[in-house]
Amino acid sequence: MPVTLGYWDIRGLAHAIRLLLEYTDTSYEEKRYTMGDAPDYDRSQWLSEKFKLGLDFPNLPYLIDGTHKLTQSNAILRYLGRKHNLCGETEEEKIRVDILENQAMDVSNQLAEVCYSPDFEKQKPEYLKGIPDMLKQFSQFLGEKPWFAGDKDLPKISAYIKSNRFLPRPLYTKVATWGNK
Repeated sequence: MPVTLGYWDIRGLAHAIRLLLEYTDTSYEEKRYTMGDAPDYDRSQWLSEKFKLGLDFPNLPYLIDGTHKLTQSNAILRYLGRKHNLCGETEEEKIRVDILENQAMDVSNQLAEVCYSPDFEKQKPEYLKGIPDMLKQFSQFLGEKPWFAGDKDLPKISAYIKSNRFLPRPLYTKVATWGNK
């Protein structure tokens, strides 16, 4: 029975989950919810199901894998990582995965904060100014290693990105000032 991934019909927080599902050859189906247009941004498609799925904390994204029902993007990523032995093999690798997971979420949240802001154009220059330092930190963390943790290759991710299942955009919901087209 395939896993079900539920999320808005955008990349957003489900993008990393989709990549992990593809990488692990997990059979999955997506339930993509559509948000209405401005000014109301109708969310009834999601809200009509939100409390009927048996989720402890009804939210998007969600993942249903048999009797396992998860919400929260990082919890879903960790579940899939543990299930497929991708959380690191040594303690050092596990620590690096933990650090990288949270650093990536911080970076994602910073971009989302700018993109969802009505003052997007005012915040954009400061955000762009900080990108080189942010990338430098990732580069230093990577060091001379070919991967952030472990030595696994990613041909399945490349194939997914080239497939018709890949969702290149929108990045964010229609409420965002940038990244939703």
